[in-house]
Amino acid sequence: MSEETKALFDKQTKKSTLIAEQDLRSIEIEDATIQASMQPWANMECYQLSSGTKLAKMDIIDLGSQKIVRESQLASVQKVGATPTDFCTISYCTRDPNFRFTELSTDITNVLFFLPEQTEYDIFVPAGVQTNYVSLNQETFLNNARILNPSLWENPPQQLALLKAEQLSQFKTALNLWFNTAEALRSKGIVADNSIVSDSLLQQVLQILTSTNLEDSLPSPTERQRAFHTCRMVRAFVEHKLAADITPTIADICASVGVSERTLQYAFRSYVNMPPLAYLRLCRLNRVRATLLISDPQTTTVTEVAMRFGFLHLGRFALDYKQVFNESPSITLSQQHY
Repeated sequence: MSEETKALFDKQTKKSTLIAEQDLRSIEIEDATIQASMQPWANMECYQLSSGTKLAKMDIIDLGSQKIVRESQLASVQKVGATPTDFCTISYCTRDPNFRFTELSTDITNVLFFLPEQTEYDIFVPAGVQTNYVSLNQETFLNNARILNPSLWENPPQQLALLKAEQLSQFKTALNLWFNTAEALRSKGIVADNSIVSDSLLQQVLQILTSTNLEDSLPSPTERQRAFHTCRMVRAFVEHKLAADITPTIADICASVGVSERTLQYAFRSYVNMPPLAYLRLCRLNRVRATLLISDPQTTTVTEVAMRFGFLHLGRFALDYKQVFNESPSITLSQQHY
């Protein structure tokens, strides 16, 4: 970065704000060089292609090896570069017939893009378009994705590819929730464990991109017996992990019992008539409640316990807790138990 560019970069980044260990930056971009410099992990060059003194507004949640980026383009730009090794992105943009991601576009329908490692890209983003992406460690993402859905991810795309359209709305909702959560944590001055936040983001992305639809057919008696034994092993594994203050993921569970997520879905439908992710969430809620019941409200907070068991979206956690236990977590903590 040249001295001139660095000075401009430092001037503009003074407008950004930091959130605890998670670097949440919100900045107005006035120069294409700065837009590229704000994303050094993407090996990008950026060129302004239409008039305007304000180029873009960017929001970035920086989790180290993982990033969540939202760019609202105020002037048209071209982005050219190549992804580094062990780096991939999942992205979407608001629909515009002129938007182009290398040779792909959104002129037919809204889509999700998967950009793998060591792939050249050439993107044209018209003014008025918002682009959003998550960047991940590719090896970690693919290792987990293969466990969850081997039929879909055993042979992942080697170049820019479109993903299933039905996943777009879930992905949009997830990214919006992450930005809202980051802002809420910042406003409350809450410091979240970076590893918990990163793992939670990875698992949410995996859940969206590896999900499968189950058929409505009822399992046979043999399948029910197999499902029972599978789910009993899962329960023992989950209880062991939670007792050690470790929140297991669905990928962890699948690896521990040697099944795909689709097989796990079938098993849990027979076992407790709910998806394994919902069951795992309820196990975590029960563990939170058990901890609150024996904790001193003078030295323990609900937020501390919730985040200990992987609940980062605190508003949604409080609603789920009250729906299950018919009282708020703060009421549980405030009660005296002998």
